[in-house]
Amino acid sequence: MTITTFAVAGATGRLGRHVVEVLAERGHRVVPMSRATGVDVITGDGLAEALTGVDVIVDVASWHASEQEAATEFFRTSARNLHAAGRKAGVARIVAASIIGVDKATTGFLAAKKVHEEVLSAGPLPVRILRAAQFHEFVGQLLDWQPGDVAHIPALPTQLVACRTVAEELVGLALDPEAPAPGTPIPEIAGPREETMARAARLLGARRGVKVVGVDGSGMPDAELAAGGAFLPGPHAKLAGPTFQEWLDTQP
Repeated sequence: MTITTFAVAGATGRLGRHVVEVLAERGHRVVPMSRATGVDVITGDGLAEALTGVDVIVDVASWHASEQEAATEFFRTSARNLHAAGRKAGVARIVAASIIGVDKATTGFLAAKKVHEEVLSAGPLPVRILRAAQFHEFVGQLLDWQPGDVAHIPALPTQLVACRTVAEELVGLALDPEAPAPGTPIPEIAGPREETMARAARLLGARRGVKVVGVDGSGMPDAELAAGGAFLPGPHAKLAGPTFQEWLDTQP
C-alpha cells in the first residue's frame, strides 16, 4: 500500500476527528490542522509549515454558527488560503465535505456552503467534493439550542447519516487518484432511511427527558424547499447505515 500524507483542515471538529481516525486506521500519515494544533486556515498562521510534504488536503473545517454572511466569509477565505498554501507546498488536490442540496439553497448556512463549493472549484488545485446529508450528531445540537423540557423541531424530511460513515466515504474519495469523468454528478452520501428531523429528535429527546414537538419549519432558511425534499439525496447517492436509531443505541 502506498502511504499518503494527508492534512485535515478542521481536524478536531465533529467530522474531522473521524476523518483523522479513519486515515490513521488505514495506515496513512495525518497532519491535523486546527487552531488547537496551531494552524489557522483564516489567518494562515502555521498553514505553510503544516502543508510541507502533504499530498492531499481534506477540508472539513466549518463555521460554528448559521449566520450566512459570517459563514460565507469564513468559507471563502479558508478555501482561498488552502489553495494558495497548498499550491506553494506542492499538494496534489483538495477533497472537501459539503451538504446535499447546497446547489438549490438560496439563504442561510447552506447558501454559504454553496459559495464554499464555488470558490474551492475555481481554485488552482484539483478539487473533489462529497455532499453529505445532515449528521446524526446534528440532532443533539438542535436539542442543545433549546434548553428546557420542551423542544420545537422542524418536521422536515431528512436522511440522516453518521459522521463516521461520511468520514469513511470522504477518505475513500481522497484516496482515489482517478479524476471523475466530465459531467459526473457530485457524489453524495446519506443514511439508509428517510425520516423527519422531529422524529429523530423524539428518539433522542426520550433519552434526555425532553418532549419534542414537531413544527413546520416556518421561518427557517429555505423551509419550503426542504419540505419539498430539495435536501434529500439524489438517485446517484450512496446510502449507508447505521440508521439514527441504530446509531443512538451505540451512544453512551
